[in-house]
Amino acid sequence: MATERTRLLIDAGLSRKETFERLEAAGVAPESLTAILITHEHTDHVSGLCAIARKLDIPVYISRLTAPAVAWGEFTPKLELFQAGSQFIVGDIDVTSFTIPHDAADPVGFSFRAEGIKISIATDLGYLPESVRFQLRGSEVLLLESNHDLDMLKVGPYPWPVKQRVMGRMGHLSNDVACGFLREDPDVRPSTLILGHLSEHNNHPAIVRLSAEQALDHGGARLFTNLVVAEPGRPTETFVY
Repeated sequence: MATERTRLLIDAGLSRKETFERLEAAGVAPESLTAILITHEHTDHVSGLCAIARKLDIPVYISRLTAPAVAWGEFTPKLELFQAGSQFIVGDIDVTSFTIPHDAADPVGFSFRAEGIKISIATDLGYLPESVRFQLRGSEVLLLESNHDLDMLKVGPYPWPVKQRVMGRMGHLSNDVACGFLREDPDVRPSTLILGHLSEHNNHPAIVRLSAEQALDHGGARLFTNLVVAEPGRPTETFVY
């Protein structure tokens, strides 16, 4: 998320080296980052956090309850603590945090407003309560989790307790739930929809795309929505508004 004055990195689950390489491949200098915002403390969201923050000497925005759950090691970056559900400003970007249902200390999603554009991010959540649906409405750009296909998950390689966790109300969104939201909520009509956080073992980009196209067709939004499926391990395009 960036404007001419402010550039935010949301989560830091990749190594410093890979994060910097991906930024540079997108034409972004790592030194141009203003801050890092963290959704929750799970390893795939914070494993590169300390190294990146230390190298760039930039602040980390993290909820008051999530901060103690991170294994900081020998280095703790400059922390800007916020209460989940609060609003704050980073540079010229208005940020709204909102609580999401996930098995972490204090997980949040984010909405960003700048220059008349609203961008929202909601991944790592077991279901879509009305409070989250409310926050996502009116987004021009929406990154939404579409983690697993239920049938693939049930017959996949995960142990049964892990399958139960993923399918549970504090786990991850299935394709069916994500697409049901797109199909049923008339106030969710983003011009760019990015479906992400796909499981490498329990999902397939082609399934996600087909399900989403059908959902958008049902709501009459397919012609007006740029649908992007973020494949595991591959960077997406850059979106300019």
